Amino acid sequence: MARETPLRNEKTAEEVARGIRARVFEHTIRNNGGYLSQACSAAEQLAFLYAEALNLGPSTMPMVPPPFGGVPSAANTGYVTGAGYNGPFDAVHDRLFIAPAHYALVAYACLIEVGRMAPEGLEMFNKDGSSVEMIGAEHSPGMEVHNGTLGIGLSTAAGLAWGRKRLGHTGRVCVFMSDGEVQEGQTWEAVQAAAHHGIDNLWAIMDVNRQQCDGAMDDVMTVGDIATKFRDFGAVVAECDAHDLPAMRAAAATPHPGRPLIVLAHSRPTQGMESLMNRFPKLHYVRFKSEDERARMNTEIAAELGVSPVPLEAH
Repeated sequence: MARETPLRNEKTAEEVARGIRARVFEHTIRNNGGYLSQACSAAEQLAFLYAEALNLGPSTMPMVPPPFGGVPSAANTGYVTGAGYNGPFDAVHDRLFIAPAHYALVAYACLIEVGRMAPEGLEMFNKDGSSVEMIGAEHSPGMEVHNGTLGIGLSTAAGLAWGRKRLGHTGRVCVFMSDGEVQEGQTWEAVQAAAHHGIDNLWAIMDVNRQQCDGAMDDVMTVGDIATKFRDFGAVVAECDAHDLPAMRAAAATPHPGRPLIVLAHSRPTQGMESLMNRFPKLHYVRFKSEDERARMNTEIAAELGVSPVPLEAH
């Protein structure tokens, strides 16, 4: 069964990445808080996946996300996950798992930039009754399972990829990860199992920004040389600058017969928004401390991104 040519959107990955940062910036200013640093580090990675790398097919979900329909049950037979925003479930299309659920705001911005979700969807972010969750859940746009406990995503994807391989599916399985997940033992078990079972229709791209909710990675738990560790556990590893799309393309094209591929995308948590260095290393979630700081960062970051400042309303 031949693989299809991936569905292309009208924007380049470079344009999508710029749009992601601008949307997350605008949302953060308007709402006096947001995941700015994740947009800085991961914009090119998510743009690359959606705009180029994956064969996802057209969305099967409404452009404006429906409200949360309740948990699946015998009485709720219409329950669906948010994975339909990534395209249909069939033998030829790829599947994408977004493992760090706190990157949801960045993922939603990406869905808008590639035409899979309406901009109105972001206005529903973190509202009661909305499926556009602050921390992505199964029913959130672009999400298929809940991976909020870091370390689960790669295991989930490995299981699905193993099943698809046995069924003869040509579609691959990809995981977008964050480097905080290497502090979880389940990540290493997943790599080892995937290598043992020859699950080579599985690959991951990891945002190596060396930050996590409590500050710098090494201040929380030193992880050492993760490239060597991944190789020792059986993966093929490629490394690249996360903000260099040609380098990312080359890394993702690394052959990995019989083994999973892990692309370590080394990123900067302030890429495109250098004013955030004033908050370093506490970058996990940025909430402005005063209206003066909000106004100042609105002006400074807008200039860095090459966009207009956001019209402000007092909070």
